[in-house]
Amino acid sequence: MDYLYPCMLFVWVAYLWETYLQWRQHCVYKTSTVAPPEVVGMIDQDTFSKSRLYQLDKSFFSLVQNFVKQIEFLVFIVLGAIPYAWSLAGSCVELLGYDPAQDQEIKQAVAFLLVVQVYSTISDIPWSLYSIFVLEEKHGFNKQTIGFFVKDSIKKFLLQAVLNPSIMAGLIFIIKWGGEYFYLYAWVFVLIVSLVMIFIYHDYIAPLFDKYTPLPDGNLKTAIENLASTLTFPLKKLLVVEGSKRSAHSNAYFYGFWKSKCIVLFDTLLEEGILPKTQEGMPSKEKEDVTNKGEEGVATEKGAMLNESKNEVKGCNTDEILAVLAHELGHWKLSHNLKNIVIAEVNLLVILFMFSYFMNQQDLYTSFGFSDSRPILIGFILFLQLIFLPYNEVLSFLLTQLCRRFEYQADAFARELGKASPLKSALTKLHKDNLSFPIADPLYSAFHHSHPTFLERIRVLTDKKQD
Repeated sequence: MDYLYPCMLFVWVAYLWETYLQWRQHCVYKTSTVAPPEVVGMIDQDTFSKSRLYQLDKSFFSLVQNFVKQIEFLVFIVLGAIPYAWSLAGSCVELLGYDPAQDQEIKQAVAFLLVVQVYSTISDIPWSLYSIFVLEEKHGFNKQTIGFFVKDSIKKFLLQAVLNPSIMAGLIFIIKWGGEYFYLYAWVFVLIVSLVMIFIYHDYIAPLFDKYTPLPDGNLKTAIENLASTLTFPLKKLLVVEGSKRSAHSNAYFYGFWKSKCIVLFDTLLEEGILPKTQEGMPSKEKEDVTNKGEEGVATEKGAMLNESKNEVKGCNTDEILAVLAHELGHWKLSHNLKNIVIAEVNLLVILFMFSYFMNQQDLYTSFGFSDSRPILIGFILFLQLIFLPYNEVLSFLLTQLCRRFEYQADAFARELGKASPLKSALTKLHKDNLSFPIADPLYSAFHHSHPTFLERIRVLTDKKQD
């Protein structure tokens, strides 16, 4: 059986469908020039116009990028880039002194991943530079310098070069060793690796890229601790991440297992003046600003935080932050994260089980240029990215719908805590600060918006029938 043409058909159908959805939403950005009546009083016309232009630029950029990458993928398949990269990896292994007559599949797989990583890193640089220093810069979100970008890229490259080949080497070893039921052993291995990564990520990996500091003592910290205590949330740490060095976008989240959980607030989420201003209590970023910039530099940075159209301070106040956290803690209370982990692990087991069938299908490898070998890594890539593409598309849609349901439930949880009004206010501020667009094409939204749209959430939060 020739797998090439059915797989290419899957790829192009998926691409055309995705492009159709993106174009529908792009047309919404082009034609929706006036703020809808439902947001009047919450979002002014100037902010609405800015968000429309920002999303229009992002949408066009995404359409162009996806088209170029689709053509790039087609060219790679036609030219046999995958077997060439595998052969190049084999040559690298030989140059290191390994005997090609021996079974060197794991070493060659590691070399292949590094070859692919080098190419993907280089090919993605122009897109990243344009996205950050042209598109995001144009709309006032970029806070990075070229130097920061270069250091960040190098650290990401080195981290991926260590972790990805190591994990894949372990997985290939288990598949080769595991025999008929390798998928069970491989599933346990990936599960353990995932849990370990969750444990170490925020303590050892995330600090390589962003600075995390304890939330200073004060009214905000006390209020958050009281909220966590009311819900019996096992809060161990409260951190502020210096996201403002990277972007003006804001967020908040929590992580951790069992009785040790941490809440992380982006500094861009916090309204100016909400934290104590003492030299000892302020976050490290403000310490550096005071020390290095002086009063004029601090005043300039504070001025940059103001909304240009209405001279309003960006970020959320204490009540709004508590409402956002009430929503996030609703996910914890309703076991949404646990449910997502269970779904992900069941899906992983299904993928590995199905791969156990396709792994030894020589026709699959022959169709893509491997006439006399069946490299496990290549088989897994072809299976996951091509054979399983229809399954992945359907699963993605179902998970998006489930996530939207979870978001509504978390909003309802915050509402039950009496946080409907401040949550509505927080969503409005975040929408404005991040230049989100309140109008969405229904079909695009159904496939892409894991969170309900701004208007959908506001309608639910203001529905008096639920009071």
